[in-house]
Amino acid sequence: MLRTKVVILNWNGAEYLERFLRKVKDSVSEWASVVVADNGSTDRSEEVVRSAGGVEWLPLGENYGFAEGYNRALEGMEGEVFVLLNSDVEPREGWLEPLVERLQSGETIAAVQPKILSWADPSKFEYAGAAGGQLDRYGYPFCRGRIMGTVEDDRGQYDEATKVFWASGACLAIKAEAWRKAGGLDGSFFAHMEEIDLCWRLQLMGLEVWVEPRSVVLHIGGGTLPNNSPRKIYLNFRNSLLMLHKCLPEGGRWRLCCRLVFDWLSWLVYVLSGRWSYARSVRHAHRDYRRNRPALEKSREEVWKRASVAEPTTIYPRWIVWRYVVGGKREFKQLVWPKKL
Repeated sequence: MLRTKVVILNWNGAEYLERFLRKVKDSVSEWASVVVADNGSTDRSEEVVRSAGGVEWLPLGENYGFAEGYNRALEGMEGEVFVLLNSDVEPREGWLEPLVERLQSGETIAAVQPKILSWADPSKFEYAGAAGGQLDRYGYPFCRGRIMGTVEDDRGQYDEATKVFWASGACLAIKAEAWRKAGGLDGSFFAHMEEIDLCWRLQLMGLEVWVEPRSVVLHIGGGTLPNNSPRKIYLNFRNSLLMLHKCLPEGGRWRLCCRLVFDWLSWLVYVLSGRWSYARSVRHAHRDYRRNRPALEKSREEVWKRASVAEPTTIYPRWIVWRYVVGGKREFKQLVWPKKL
């Protein structure tokens, strides 16, 4: 097995560490070790980690967010595989081996996620990742097992390992070489969408992202920001635009223009429904996207210097929102893909 570091990025997550850290530690074999990288917590996190025994404590000093926090934690870290694992994840027995085996099964396989089920109801997929992440042509993410707000029951319908567009940051195993080659996560994202951006960049370099359902974890989700948080809405809208600006091919940048229009339609819906804080989040996301354009052009140049393909074949070439709202597509298997992945 490849030497593996399971790295949990923590910020004031003592409650989750108390609940799950020992299970994580006890679930790994001798070829793997567990590290808790701490984003300047002020709670009892360090005490909990040290009491668990056999877990490395890596203080980062301050809260760098998810993206830059992992960049700093993994900088210079030894190991052939890094596993980015949320503190609110409970692994099932034998979860780690299938992920590493999948990475070892092909030179072009760079990253992989497990099947992610809901901790509150393990008969259902978990919103953030489910059985592998997908992305439509306008940058809207969805999953095998979750489209928009509809989450499917796990009936074994997605139990085959396959290529996907993105692997969830809740539990993402990546080859250390691929992590460094891609430049890690984009620290400007702070949190949300950063793993999708990373997976897009990996695929532009000719590498692959997979889901391995033989590995199963349970995820609580929403531990840092709940789904209805205006801050989370801001980050998702802004980071989607940052990602599209960097990663769309030159001939496909019209899709960014479409996304800008779709976002303002969302803003209008929020206004008409009286959800003023959400509307402000969309407006501020667009404001900050415009402010970041000069720096984005430099980031875009770096992305395309590394690129060897124009666009991943795993992008869903339609608008998932239309398919969901108008077409009534509630399950992933109802979608028609023009090309087999």
